[in-house]
Amino acid sequence: MGEDKIKQRAKRNRTLMIDESEVSSLKSRIVYDDGGDICYRDSVICGDMMAVMERLPDGFADLIIIDPPYNLSKDFGRVSFGAMADEEYKAYLEEWFPTVCRKLSPRGSLYMCGDWKCTSAMQEVIGRHLTVMNRITWGREKGRGATSNWKNSMEDIWYAVRDKNDYYYDVESVKVRRRVLAPYREEGKAKDWQESEEGRYRTTYPSNFWDDISIPFWSMKENTPHPTQKPEKLYAKLILASSREGDVVFDPFAGSGTAAVVAKKLGRHYCTIEIDERYCLYAAKRLMSAEKDKSIQGYADGVFWERNSSASQKKKK
Repeated sequence: MGEDKIKQRAKRNRTLMIDESEVSSLKSRIVYDDGGDICYRDSVICGDMMAVMERLPDGFADLIIIDPPYNLSKDFGRVSFGAMADEEYKAYLEEWFPTVCRKLSPRGSLYMCGDWKCTSAMQEVIGRHLTVMNRITWGREKGRGATSNWKNSMEDIWYAVRDKNDYYYDVESVKVRRRVLAPYREEGKAKDWQESEEGRYRTTYPSNFWDDISIPFWSMKENTPHPTQKPEKLYAKLILASSREGDVVFDPFAGSGTAAVVAKKLGRHYCTIEIDERYCLYAAKRLMSAEKDKSIQGYADGVFWERNSSASQKKKK
């Protein structure tokens, strides 16, 4: 953890760091796979995903969120992933996805993240084992510009269920609050919007295109050094829509623990697996913070707010 030693940095830089003095305490919060029985509930498990999953009970997860390696060459620290041909990538997904599906409860839901290069392969593989319900597309503005192609600023999330006739979905919990720029009145009264001290806003039902997500960056306290960290706000939408309080959320590709952290903040149980101890330590530290701080940037007053509206948001109690 030497590269993570706390050092002098910009005052507004809130990126999570781990000092050597914290490592021992954080390790005590991690479940290290030793080949024996696993206590999976509310656990960050450090180990090989396939080896661990074979010893987890089938049907234990009410919601599964998967953010696997995309079909890109990427260094994740201890593990590197190399881009491959489309058919090879499908074969890679088939190596582990059927096992993941066995962990899903009969009424459970699953979300898988991808980008334009791998999303078609994901749809095909998911469709062989579950019923695909929708594709969510979200805008991710962070990233360098492209000079020989269109800049990639979108990602997909495939939404699937075990039983299309019997699954949980709570649309009321994921409504979006947007500013009204051209307010319409009928007989002098506001129509479909509200006016308050915070301004003029309309609370709407969510669509499958999300333009209100901010990628974690250095001034956000949720930010970690993980190269493909997903925003807490993004996962909060999935967890609120497709699980109840007390349900179990499973993430077999934990990274720095976003799914587990958001599950904890929203009153769900969690189980997550990560092979790289370094990222398990980040997950453990974030979970410690979540014991006291339940806030999720962009989610307040029971709704999701659009970007650049923090001054109007009420603090979530």
